[in-house]
Amino acid sequence: MNFAGVTWYVLGVTHSTVKVSWIVILVTIPGLVVPPFGGVLIDRVDRRYLGMFIDAARAVIVLGTAGLAFAGHLALWELYTMVLLLGVGFAIYWSTTNALIQELVPQEKLVAANATVLIAVQGGMAAAGALVGFTYERAGLAGILGIDGTTYLISALCLLLMRHGYHAPREIQKAGLVSASPTIEAPPEMSEPTLMRTEGAGRGATGVFADIGEGLSYLRQQPRVMALGFTYACMMAGVISANILVVALAKDLLSSGATGYGQIEMGWAIGAIIGGLAAGAVARKNPYGVLIFALATLAIGHTLFPFVRFLSAAIAMNALFGFCRALGGVLTQSSILAAVPRRLMGRTQSAFAVIATVLQVVMSFALGAFAEHFTLSIAFLLLGAIYGGGVVAALRVRTLSVAAGKSAAMG
Repeated sequence: MNFAGVTWYVLGVTHSTVKVSWIVILVTIPGLVVPPFGGVLIDRVDRRYLGMFIDAARAVIVLGTAGLAFAGHLALWELYTMVLLLGVGFAIYWSTTNALIQELVPQEKLVAANATVLIAVQGGMAAAGALVGFTYERAGLAGILGIDGTTYLISALCLLLMRHGYHAPREIQKAGLVSASPTIEAPPEMSEPTLMRTEGAGRGATGVFADIGEGLSYLRQQPRVMALGFTYACMMAGVISANILVVALAKDLLSSGATGYGQIEMGWAIGAIIGGLAAGAVARKNPYGVLIFALATLAIGHTLFPFVRFLSAAIAMNALFGFCRALGGVLTQSSILAAVPRRLMGRTQSAFAVIATVLQVVMSFALGAFAEHFTLSIAFLLLGAIYGGGVVAALRVRTLSVAAGKSAAMG
């Protein structure tokens, strides 16, 4: 709701897709700097406490901005500052929650757990999509931000009640456990070994950089995990960057206003909920095929998206995109959680966040410029290309995993 409301507000005030693209750039650019250090933090402190702190800080920032908007004193630079600070939180928060899921959930239930999280997130997006247009037209940006800030407080409370005590991350060995989950990574007996160093990490600046180096060394040794991460990063970059074009599609091509934009976003969320519910069953027999098909659909579908002329068709297409993104996201994220040692999960997730951020920043600049100075069709073609990159990465995962399986069988 925050992102949709801020996007619509900036477009309405400035009438510039380039100014809108700055929202995406500012919310993602902290991901170039924060994740390497945030990953070390995630692997050192209680992930629940870290999530609570981030939620509380975001609540203060968003509710403060809502107060400025309500008073009629909100300047564009203040709104951009809020977006930048939220980007700092985003750069750590999702890696924290993914690592926390791995910490709490047995390996054989990772697909179900990731699907549940995705359904909850997309359910919130569906509710936001249904309400954002109505709320924006009646309560303005202040109402949108007031609701959003309150949700951060609720999230912090849920984390507080989740368990008691302080629990620092630690590696738990599960030798011989074979996951029944339909992940696209090799099963545990074929997966990569953990790194040799298991003693407590050093503290201070030297220890931080040593921990970062250890995480990078792990990824250099695991090309399949890197290919999975790049697949996921392409999907994330496509999802975030698409908002620049979808708001222009709703406003300029469909003339559907803020309500229509909210309905298009709600279509995405409903499709993603259905995709999350279906992920385990659909992917059980042929996870590689499902992943590649989902990414190819996203690539081709976004290329054709600017040619729709009816709001109902745009909603239906975005629902299909949400469905495919959910399938791909659950499969890749579950496979990453199954393959990476718990002790290294924060740093691994953060490394993938950096890759996604680089792609998002480049795509945001390019999409905003192409939409404003050329045509929306060319911009959507570029968006389809980033999903095409995900297809190539997924094919790489399949090739490496099949080769690893043959090597294990021969050994």
